[in-house]
Amino acid sequence: MKRFNKKTIVIAVAAVLVLAGIVFAVSSGKSDAKKKDETGPKPALAVTTVQPSQASLPIYMTANGTVTAWQEAIIGSESNGLQLTEVRVNVGDVVKRGQVLATFSIASVRADVAQARASLMEAEANAADAKNNAERARTLETTGALSTQQINQYLTTEQTAKAKAEAAKAVLAVQEVRLSQTQVLASDDGVISARNATVGAVVSAGTELFRLIRQGRLEWRAEVISSELGQLKTGTSALITAANGTQVKGKVRMIAPTVDAQNRMALVYVDLAPVAPNTAPVRAGMFATGQFELGNSNAVTVPQQTIVIRDGFSYVFRMNADSRVSQLKVQPGRRLADRIEIISGVPTDAVLVANGAGFLNDGDLVKVVTEAPPAAANPEPKAATPPVDAAPATKATK
Repeated sequence: MKRFNKKTIVIAVAAVLVLAGIVFAVSSGKSDAKKKDETGPKPALAVTTVQPSQASLPIYMTANGTVTAWQEAIIGSESNGLQLTEVRVNVGDVVKRGQVLATFSIASVRADVAQARASLMEAEANAADAKNNAERARTLETTGALSTQQINQYLTTEQTAKAKAEAAKAVLAVQEVRLSQTQVLASDDGVISARNATVGAVVSAGTELFRLIRQGRLEWRAEVISSELGQLKTGTSALITAANGTQVKGKVRMIAPTVDAQNRMALVYVDLAPVAPNTAPVRAGMFATGQFELGNSNAVTVPQQTIVIRDGFSYVFRMNADSRVSQLKVQPGRRLADRIEIISGVPTDAVLVANGAGFLNDGDLVKVVTEAPPAAANPEPKAATPPVDAAPATKATK
């Protein structure tokens, strides 16, 4: 009887324990479900928000073209049949007006100059003698000692000798010019862009020896569509970007008076800012892209991180009242530093997701937080303080 009572007690205790476990599990499940119902779905991401703002942005017109020399001067030989004995400059050298670039052999020219000078001295001596004879003939004209024919002969000889002296003087001047032409001089300040002169060559008159970029000035010849020419005028500023990535400023000097009938494009000549020739980032012959500055206009802008590129289109995420986001397709425009113009697609009073937009999808639930300030470089240790209540969730941007 005692054994039966013990067995019954053990079974009863086990049954009580099982029943208590079932009751606990059921109550725990109800408690978790209730807690889940109270908290609701969890946000997908913590984000910051921003509103579009008004800004004054520059208006640009883009064009392509080629960098060329403002003017090129051809420096040739004026001497005929002389040998080049020295070439003093090379391509890329900076020269001044009147600087000697090359020299020819001058031995034969000096001999011709000496001969012409001697001929002039002889002609002047004959002219002086003829003048004296003519003066004596004039004094004897009233005495009858000389006939009229003899007197006229002396006067004619005087004029002839004087003319020969002038001719000899002209010959000497020609030979002196030839002597000066044995030195090839720079016709203007500038940079040597081509050289054909070779020491030892015998060249004829008119042979091109050097090419010179006058004053080292370069210009950008932009091709502009005829319908856009009305937006440009003389003095308009431009920013030119060369093929090597360097940038240089310029101003419109002239707009071509005609438009190409083939492609309906007109040339716009833009003077580039002068730079040192040896360090010039832009050189003649380079292809370059430029932007003409046409003024400013007001625009709606947002931070760059607000815009998300997907499938080749631009989108932003707008915050709704239920803390969910809506994906909006927008048309971006001009860029200024880290802000981008929004041409269409967003109301000016919309609240947009800034940081974290790239990780969202349409309809996601998000949590709005304020952006944490940057930490100090060497923060001093201090006692922990309780967090301060956050300011409004929307991050202001002016």
